[in-house]
Amino acid sequence: GMIGIHDSTHIEAGKKHHHLDVNTLRGHTDCVTALDFSSDACNLATVCADGVVRVFRIDDASSKSFKILKINLPAGAHPTAIAYSEGSSSVVVAAQALLGSSLYMYADVGAPPTGGNKQQGKLSPPEIKWDHKKIHGKESVLNLAAARATHGTGDGSTIVISCSEATDIKIWHGKSGKELGTVDTNQLKNNMADISPNGRFIAAAAFTADVKVWEIVYSKDSSVKEVHRVMQLKGHKSAVTSLCFTPDSEKIITASKDGTIRVWNINVRYHLDEDPKTLRVLPVPLHDSKGSTCLYEHMGISPDGKVLAVTSGSTLQWLCAETGVVLDTAEKAHEGAISGIAWAPRTIPNGNVLSPFLL
Repeated sequence: GMIGIHDSTHIEAGKKHHHLDVNTLRGHTDCVTALDFSSDACNLATVCADGVVRVFRIDDASSKSFKILKINLPAGAHPTAIAYSEGSSSVVVAAQALLGSSLYMYADVGAPPTGGNKQQGKLSPPEIKWDHKKIHGKESVLNLAAARATHGTGDGSTIVISCSEATDIKIWHGKSGKELGTVDTNQLKNNMADISPNGRFIAAAAFTADVKVWEIVYSKDSSVKEVHRVMQLKGHKSAVTSLCFTPDSEKIITASKDGTIRVWNINVRYHLDEDPKTLRVLPVPLHDSKGSTCLYEHMGISPDGKVLAVTSGSTLQWLCAETGVVLDTAEKAHEGAISGIAWAPRTIPNGNVLSPFLL
């Protein structure tokens, strides 16, 4: 039910005390299922098993208390994922109900600025701007990911993908809610999916060792023309549990049950059948008490592309993205398993210093 804020400027390898843990966001009454930062890093949106979306105003990460805006989801909706959809004030929430998963988009959900007038609390709650019911049949949404369409003739609008626990992934226009396409991994079941920061590629970690990559092609009028499969990352020996794109959208980092992390160059001429190249194979450095390699369930790369944050159960680790060297480890970063991580897209004040944060 809590979220830890970790300051990644003070990483020192080998120290066991948690000098990186800056603060804890409280106020959730149940387990937090997902979180996301707004593009300006001033707001953090979370969803909790209690059916409430909370938006925290983060003016200073070391603050004693944070302003919170609360939005109650429709009755019976159990939120599983959240992503900012347009700028810093619209969020898309995926929530599971008996009949399947729905998407809800709320606009103007910025938490009130610190020191706002007392009338703020009397404002009407944010309304649902668009919603879609049963988007993946009866299956729930494992994760949402969003990116701005800046590649090619993309107009910079936000594209959101929803990854089903079955095999399909849907692509949505963040502002209008229009469904732009569906892709299918055809691989038993998905683990998660991601979209490149420039809105060009989608990659899915599924039940097998291969990772499928699709390209979103934009037309001259910047609408989505087609989504087609362009690459397959072949090299892992068993299922890929998590992956992420690098900030320049030219590489994908994958973690697998085979005990390795691979860094792939996807900036290849795939239309000439040039295959993506494995640039590096790094051993997963985390082992359990029996000596078995741990599985990384979530990963995210810092905005400068230098630090890879990974989680396994309740452990959070920081790795050098270039070498795979462990920069720091926070064991039992939470009471239970970590359900998601997010990097602040830019530095945030922490007392008197600006720091890159991970939540």
